Amino acid sequence: MKSGVKSLRRVGPVLWVAAWLVGVPVSGAGPGEPRWETLEPGSSRWTQGFWAGRWALCRTQTLPALDRLFSGAEPTHFWRNFEVVAGEAEGRRRGAPFNDGECYKWLEAAVAFLALAPDPGLEARVEDRIALIARAQDPDGYLQTSVQWRMRQGDTNAVPFGDRFQFELYNLGHLFSAAALHYRVTGRTSLLAVAEKAAGRLERALIEPVPEAVRRPVCPSHFMGLVDLYRATGRTRWLDLARRCWAVRSGVAGGDDDNQDRLPYRDHAEAVGHAVRANYLYAGAADLYLETGDAGLWPPLTRVWSNVVEKKLYLTGGCGALYDGASPDGARDQDQISRVHQAYGRDYQLPQLTAHCETCANIGWALWNWRMLRATGAVQYADALEQVLYNSVLSGMGLDGTNFFYTNPLRVTDPMPFELRWPRQRVPFVSSFCCPPNLLRIVAGSPGWVAMVSNRTVCVVLYGASEVRVTGPELGEVRFRQETEYPWSGRVRLVMERAPEGPMTLRLRVPAWTGSARLRINLGPEQKGPAPGAWWDVTREWRAGDVVDLDLEMEPIWWEAHPWVEESYQQVALQRGPVVYCLESADLPRGISPMDVGLVPGSPLRVRWDGRLLGGVVVLEGTGRWRARGDWTGRLYRPWMEAEWQELTVRLVPYCVWGNRQPGEMTVWLRALVR
Repeated sequence: MKSGVKSLRRVGPVLWVAAWLVGVPVSGAGPGEPRWETLEPGSSRWTQGFWAGRWALCRTQTLPALDRLFSGAEPTHFWRNFEVVAGEAEGRRRGAPFNDGECYKWLEAAVAFLALAPDPGLEARVEDRIALIARAQDPDGYLQTSVQWRMRQGDTNAVPFGDRFQFELYNLGHLFSAAALHYRVTGRTSLLAVAEKAAGRLERALIEPVPEAVRRPVCPSHFMGLVDLYRATGRTRWLDLARRCWAVRSGVAGGDDDNQDRLPYRDHAEAVGHAVRANYLYAGAADLYLETGDAGLWPPLTRVWSNVVEKKLYLTGGCGALYDGASPDGARDQDQISRVHQAYGRDYQLPQLTAHCETCANIGWALWNWRMLRATGAVQYADALEQVLYNSVLSGMGLDGTNFFYTNPLRVTDPMPFELRWPRQRVPFVSSFCCPPNLLRIVAGSPGWVAMVSNRTVCVVLYGASEVRVTGPELGEVRFRQETEYPWSGRVRLVMERAPEGPMTLRLRVPAWTGSARLRINLGPEQKGPAPGAWWDVTREWRAGDVVDLDLEMEPIWWEAHPWVEESYQQVALQRGPVVYCLESADLPRGISPMDVGLVPGSPLRVRWDGRLLGGVVVLEGTGRWRARGDWTGRLYRPWMEAEWQELTVRLVPYCVWGNRQPGEMTVWLRALVR
């Protein structure tokens, strides 16, 4: 059966992410409204389908694979560094200075899995790793194996917080977050004691003069981590420490765009510099706003967020377009320009073949949007969270759960016309191994993003087959489940299993990508919903057994990019629901490249479930055209050559699962052809 096609023009702007800002209504509270509370660990779970499969894959394959890698001595050291520093292993410390933080991410993921799937063996492993960390920690609380090892060798240049590129605050932030979750899930204080001791050492480092590593930290996860410690313990000391760290950062002079400290935070209006550092910084600022209500933190967050979604975000939710850039771009004063690795780049600078889009940057974007959503309840942040999760986050891991991308390009050719730093096939290890454990902890904790609650309103953020238990002083205990094949189907059934006394509002998301939404309660009359990009509030006296059927139109959407996005000019891309699609050479006849294929926008497409392909996906099938590119050997330019366009059948697959078959070419954007 031929499906209908939703035109780009039906939602307004040329980039679908900008539909959250222009062309569709946006609902939600503004700053100053009651914040939205998260679910308690273990109170929600994926039950089947898309997310349950990814969660199980990470638990059964990724978690043990990373444990084996981290526990060995090759190709580098992770846990072995703690053993060396604790005097329990011979040899030297090896590996990147941020490898400590990757161990803490693994712990956080393991604890998130334990919250839903008790496992005595894994629990014992976690406690053993915690004990090792405690033995490696210095008596004064300092904990950074790269510096500690050098100190033990008598290196007088190795001092705590002496070099910001030792990533001390990045590592500490992940330690704090892991410890907070461990305490909340298990009630044990073993890792919390280590974390608070380390936080106390950081606190003492703020005595003037403040070390450069504290004043100008890179990848500043410590703001999120300290707020996590505060939330878990209720000790205002850690919130105050986060505020003090923010205050000293705000006083930086002579900074640069690479680290987002060339301008005072209050003047930030554009996403610049290293994308991971930027996204972690703004996620931390949003956390501080959530807990302090400091009004000065909010305007830069909204300005920079708008700059990202309007001018610097890939259709897949990928962030950080450039391998290497310069900022401020094109400045007349050359001494102001700084080299920027994995940079946001200038407005509309979104290359496809060389797109960097590091998995950690994409995860940072998800973390930032989750916090903006909690602060405001505004639906555009939920849409942005969904967009990146289904596309440029999950693309970072193969369907085997043990091979990974560092970068997530939108186009791959074979051969590549130039050498790039990172592989174009997923591999089990790269020297900068921050992304796999980061992705692992995000998937492990993803059930916590299904819903949030404020007063007597329960907001469903992510759709997916799941069970949710909400507890709160106003609601008591509420339980409901989702039955759905989302994201392959837009039909979602919510079944109330335990209802509160008195009325409650169930807030449902009508995503910006849908054409329309319809709803029925207890199989009653169909109701038409609000315009796309809004919440749908259903308020009533609920009873156990009540059923809500939500039907979101899920037709393919043809997208074009802004004309200033040069590499996507006069090209089209396809999306269905939250899933962006791509064309791989594996789905084309031998000898035909995806770059030689064009599509007629609006042409009929068939939506088909293929349970035998790539673990089971919905594919988009239609008729395209291709023409041979001819011989370009030794030529940069040639006279225009007429070539006959020939029809062929094309099959597009979800971007998040590309690269899981034989090596080959891929593209998200395809040439737009006239009828």
